[in-house]
Parts: sequence; structure tokens; C-alpha cells
Amino acid sequence: MVSQTTAPADAPPSLSPPVYAPGELAALAAAHGLTVSGARPSLPAYIRQLWGRRHFITAFATAKLTAQYSQAKLGQIWQIMTPLLNATVYYFIFGVLMKTKHGVPDFVPFLVTGVFIWTFTSSSITAGTRAISGNIGLVRALHFPRASLPIALALQQLQQLLFSLGALTLILLAFGQYPRPSWLLAVPALALQAVFNTGISMAMARLTARTPDIAQLTPFVLRTWMYTSGVMWSMETMLKGTDVPAAVKLALEVNPSAVYIDLMRFALIDSFGPGQLPPHVWAVAAGWALLCGVGGFVYFWKAEESYGRG
Repeated sequence: MVSQTTAPADAPPSLSPPVYAPGELAALAAAHGLTVSGARPSLPAYIRQLWGRRHFITAFATAKLTAQYSQAKLGQIWQIMTPLLNATVYYFIFGVLMKTKHGVPDFVPFLVTGVFIWTFTSSSITAGTRAISGNIGLVRALHFPRASLPIALALQQLQQLLFSLGALTLILLAFGQYPRPSWLLAVPALALQAVFNTGISMAMARLTARTPDIAQLTPFVLRTWMYTSGVMWSMETMLKGTDVPAAVKLALEVNPSAVYIDLMRFALIDSFGPGQLPPHVWAVAAGWALLCGVGGFVYFWKAEESYGRG
């Protein structure tokens, strides 16, 4: 038999918490300005938060760039040496052994420009695959708009490209390509490419945060993309006299990487004229930047609540 005890008459009344219905709790929280921890803000609010973190984004990108080669004896010189060494290897393999330089005037400026611009895109995408997973401690410890990370890493690659453009300019001058008004077209071309790269970087950041194996496949996809972007050879020369289906030719012409490379070659190289550009090239470049820049940003924002969990 279980004995039952009765509380003394002078005992204070029990203080049990009030019971609210779910709807009442939500209304009470809203009345006091409380929100769900880690909840995804609206898109306009998210953009305002990012703008408020603009100094952090810039500082984070600069710090990453400075630390990238801090252990190497040559330090930041590798920012220029890496694409130059790649261009040298490509020149020997494709230009000399495979003779792709035949029929391409100013092949060295043509090749080096392609390598530098392609490196900008490929490095931005590769950095995006590590944006969340490579900074998971920061993501879990602090509350901030997660898009700051892929944007900062894309900005880091843009800063690195600007360093490399100094070496590119010297190479162009050494091979008889002197400044002319068309060089100013490099500014909008790089701006559109930077927006495109940032959008793809954000999309890859979300994909790899959910499925890390994608990061292992990315180098193979990028290598295939590079070979179809005319980095080491002229797509016009390669396709001349071949029976290529119209759909394949169109896909090669509107390939975003090839479009941005062609725009930079047109801006910087005298012998690369408007006849070598695909039709409506500026519209295509702007379309890719808008589609991937806005689309990648919205795609990343939609998963804001999930980053760093699980």
C-alpha cells in the first residue's frame, strides 16, 4: 500500500508555470520581439545584414589572401608564379607538342590571358566548395549571414587576380601589345565575371555543405570545363572545317567561361578582333552574371538555417 501525504495547511501554494497554447506562445514571442534562433531572415533583411558585415567580408578575404602563402619562402610571389607556371606548361604541351599555336596570332598573350582568366573562375569555384566545411568552427560559434563566407572567398580570388594582372600586363607589353582604349573594356568584363563566379561559389558552398563528396568531383568537372573553354587553343580554329552539330557549337559559344575569356582577349589583344567573338557576347556575359549571381545567392540563402547543423 502506498501512503499519501497531505501538504500542511500553512504550506505556500505551488508555483507552476502558466500553460499556453502554441498560438499564444507565438503571439507572446512576437509581442516581445523574440524570433527563432538561427531562423532564416527575409531576403531584404538578409541583404541588409550582409551589407552590415561588408567590413568583415573585406578583412576576411584580405586575411585569407595574406595567409595563403605565408609558409612559402617566396610568399605572395606565388600568386603570380602559379598561373605563369601553368601557362608555361600549357604552352609546351599544347602550343609546341600539339601545335595549337598555328593559326593563332600572338599565341603567348592569347594563352596567358586565357590561363589567368580561367584560373579566376576555377579558383573561385574551388574556394566555394570549402566555404562552409572549411570554416565550420566559425559557422557554429558565431551568428552572422553565412553568405559572407563564399562572398569573401570569391573576393579573395578577385584580389589575387588583380595582383596577377600586373604580370599579365608585362607579358602583353613584352609581346607588342600596348595599351589602347579597348583595354578599358576589361573592367566591365571582369566585373561581370566576378558576379558570375560569386554566384557559382555560393551555389557550390550550399551543395558541398550538404554533400561533401561533391568537392572531390569538382576538380574533374573543372578540368573538363577548361578543355571546352578555349583556354589553350582557339575554338574558332579548332572547329573550322569540322562537321560539328549546331547545338554543340552553340553550347561552346555561350559557355560562360569561354565568353569571359574571349571578352578579355578582345580587350587586351590587337589581333583578337570582333569577328572572333560569339554573337551578342556582351548580352550573354551579362545574362550569365545575372542568372548565376542572383540565382546562386537566392539558392544559398534558402538553406541559411541548415549550415553548421548535423
